[in-house]
Amino acid sequence: MATTGTIVIIGNGMVGHYCAEQLVMHGLHENCAIHVFGEELHDAYDRVHLTEYMTGQDALALRLHAEDFHAAHGITLHRGVRVSSIDRQAQTVHSAEGALQYTTLILATGSTPFVPPVPGNTGTAGLVYRNLEDLDLIRAAAQGAQHGTVIGGGLLGLEAANALRILGLHTSVIQLGGHLMSAQLDKEGGDALKCRIEALGIDVRTSHATKQIVPGQTCRHRLIFADDTFLETDMVVFSAGIRAQDQLGRECGLEVEARGGIVIDQSCRTSDPAIFAVGECASWQGQVFGLVAPGYAMARTVASILAGEEAAFTGADMSTKLKLQGVDVGSIGDAYGATPGSRSYRFIGEADGTYRRLVLSGDGTRVLGAVLVGDNSYYDTILQYVQNAIKPPADPAALILPRGEGAELLGADALPDTAMVCSCHNVTKGAICATIDAGCTDLGELKQTTKASTGCGGCAALLKSVFETELESRGITVDRSLCEHFSHTRQELYSLVRVHGIQTFEELMQQHGHGGLGCDICKPAVGSILASAWNKPITDPLYIPLQDTNDTFMANMQKNGTYSVVPRIAGGEITPDKLIVLGQVAKKYDLYTKITGGQRIDLFGAQLHQLPEIWTELLDAGFETGQAYGKSTRTVKSCVGNTWCRYGVQDSVGKALDLENRYKGLRSPHKLKFAVSGCTRECAEAQSKDVGVIATENGWNLYVCGNGGMRPRHAELFATDIDSETLIKYIDRFLMFYIRTADKLQRTSVWRENLEGGLDYLKDVIINDSLGIAEELERQMQLVVDRYHCEWRDALSDKDKLKRFRTFVNDARPDPNIRTVAERDQVRPAANLPEAGSLAGPQAWTELCAQTDLVEKSGVVAWCEGNQVALFYVPATQAEPACVYALDNHDPFSHANIIGRGLIGEIKGQRVVASPLYKQHFRLEDGQCLEDASVRLRTWDARLVDGKVQIRVRAGQGTPELTPA
Repeated sequence: MATTGTIVIIGNGMVGHYCAEQLVMHGLHENCAIHVFGEELHDAYDRVHLTEYMTGQDALALRLHAEDFHAAHGITLHRGVRVSSIDRQAQTVHSAEGALQYTTLILATGSTPFVPPVPGNTGTAGLVYRNLEDLDLIRAAAQGAQHGTVIGGGLLGLEAANALRILGLHTSVIQLGGHLMSAQLDKEGGDALKCRIEALGIDVRTSHATKQIVPGQTCRHRLIFADDTFLETDMVVFSAGIRAQDQLGRECGLEVEARGGIVIDQSCRTSDPAIFAVGECASWQGQVFGLVAPGYAMARTVASILAGEEAAFTGADMSTKLKLQGVDVGSIGDAYGATPGSRSYRFIGEADGTYRRLVLSGDGTRVLGAVLVGDNSYYDTILQYVQNAIKPPADPAALILPRGEGAELLGADALPDTAMVCSCHNVTKGAICATIDAGCTDLGELKQTTKASTGCGGCAALLKSVFETELESRGITVDRSLCEHFSHTRQELYSLVRVHGIQTFEELMQQHGHGGLGCDICKPAVGSILASAWNKPITDPLYIPLQDTNDTFMANMQKNGTYSVVPRIAGGEITPDKLIVLGQVAKKYDLYTKITGGQRIDLFGAQLHQLPEIWTELLDAGFETGQAYGKSTRTVKSCVGNTWCRYGVQDSVGKALDLENRYKGLRSPHKLKFAVSGCTRECAEAQSKDVGVIATENGWNLYVCGNGGMRPRHAELFATDIDSETLIKYIDRFLMFYIRTADKLQRTSVWRENLEGGLDYLKDVIINDSLGIAEELERQMQLVVDRYHCEWRDALSDKDKLKRFRTFVNDARPDPNIRTVAERDQVRPAANLPEAGSLAGPQAWTELCAQTDLVEKSGVVAWCEGNQVALFYVPATQAEPACVYALDNHDPFSHANIIGRGLIGEIKGQRVVASPLYKQHFRLEDGQCLEDASVRLRTWDARLVDGKVQIRVRAGQGTPELTPA
């Protein structure tokens, strides 16, 4: 029977929040009052990616849930409130807010960092690396510092060392034991990792015991070791392990292990039946688990039990796959070979510093564990052998030999249904199969339904493999076509365009497509390919029907149908005169003004008809388009470099200007962001960009394939100490290779993760020219550079192109639905209003506009008796006469008047228009929404007579239908 009453969770970390999510998933929030206490002022955040906070990510970027999660589910979050005590007899928890009674109490208080009692471990010599506040203290301590030291060479210690390196400090790691990551790796693995870490410029000292910390002579502090040697450093970060935060449980009389941890049983219950404990504060069979996955498993167990279901926590697989400072590290099962009688195979790659160990049972029938350093591509296969007791191949060593010599990856079809695919969310292969059998044939839908690969993301490749294998085993073809109009991938279409010199969408459709108008998938993709290959103006009439509204009108559409204007400010450098012009333009047109994260100034709220006027003023002042509206080069962020900064070693602004002026206008599968930092202090955050450049004393370090956003990824070091000419050459090749091989709308980070052979392969192609295409890539980039043009200057010089920039083709009025309200001395959009029951329109045929006002295979908007009418024109073909469709311009989902600016195309033979905001599709013939059968746009009869467009009310259709808000 499900629990009722009040559930209190103490702890709002990753496990505490996940527990709250599990309670909601089981519907317990509907019958229980749920309270969550968290000592930190922040919402629950992703501690696994804590280091990214040092690269410029803010706390919000690490947040684990939607902003309204608690309010939406009736959960009371006590943010920044510490629970001081528990009264088990009264079943109350006590805090500064008073007493709160509970029916069920869940302790998720986590752990605290262990700081050894080393004399002198205070202030900047006693820092820890555990939460955001700790990182703020580390960042503050790094000001004016040159050297930082981490005591502790485990997983978290190496993460802390990476954080210090990101801050631009020379870094040392001091390890008491004989090798790094002793909890996960054997000695050989630890030694291999040490070599890799040292190659990154980090000083690693193993078998060193710190005796005391005293004031330094050349730095703030001096570490004195047991052998009386010493190290001077400016700051010391301790990462010597964790201790279960069990004080609340201990003080209220719960049973606690002698070495720490609140004792729990298989139900995760403590010695008090009304109190559960989960995560690092809990001790199960004498073990405290220091990873997040076991905590998640405990949380699932508790939620299931409270929902009246049977569940038990039976331990956790402590296998770990991670990337430490760019170095792959994996530990699976019995990595040490501690099982009696076990035997091991080892592969040592001295040339590239890789190490792999495979542990087998004494009789050779079971794979028990593994250690991987330098290459985790073996991880998924070996993990499945271990977890599912799969019989190893005749030559088990093949599992760790280089791929050219070893066994193939374990096929998804060989995995049993019990195989764990996603350990974060407990998703087995059987659960995936059941979801497919229930009708799921889309990978995105599978992730949404099962949550697989939405945790750490480490199972993404395996999930995709299992999904596609299971689809094919059921006779379902895994279609990798771009869309129904092209049986080719985006990469294949790019090659066809290049090889055959194809210049237009119609030409590509005729030669390699299935005919028709195309759709809102293939048209923008092909438009991007043509622009990447030939860099012709996107305002060319041949390309207008391919572009989404942002590219069509060369501005970013906002939620109320207005646009933002973003002129280029190369490298973030701008003169006072140009700043004044931006202010004058913003005031004149009443535009909301904001500085962007890419060091540009964004002007919001321009109506369609105002865009040419605004850009005329900006071009006259020396600005040019910033292509903020396109999947193209956006910005090159920079710090001031050695021209101003005392730490700078190169001219980062000058280099940023060089890069932005070279790659501006480059169209690609997704947006591209660059940054240049003048020294390793990394103020421009180059290591979070698609292309990052960091100055060194000897030249430039190049980083690639990073990004921020919803799924941040740290860029990887690609080349070191290269000169400017080589830098440009490598970036040319890298970008054109990405454009050539990436999928549609695929960021460089995702492309890199899916690139067979990984970073080493990419280096081989770009640096060593292993495919023999380097010169070709450079020529292709130079063609794009030579053909650069400011798209707004092109448009303003052509009267026919300017005709597109009219809110209504037959009336000069602005859109009456666009309203603003004052806020913080500026304006912001007022809520879009649902369409009122306006007049039905003309009963008899009425002329609206000239046929020359229409745009072939695209839309415009006309005003008619209080109605906004979106007109779409499909010209005559050999098989069909010309056709005009008239639909309501009001989008029933966003309540913005924007339908006339949507892309038209075909879905399963039906002509449709895609809303430019949220991409719902409406049939041109009758306005029916394909995604929601309850929604239909109003339509009118329309025809062409003597070069004029006429409409009338459609029979049986009067005033507009009311549609959902």
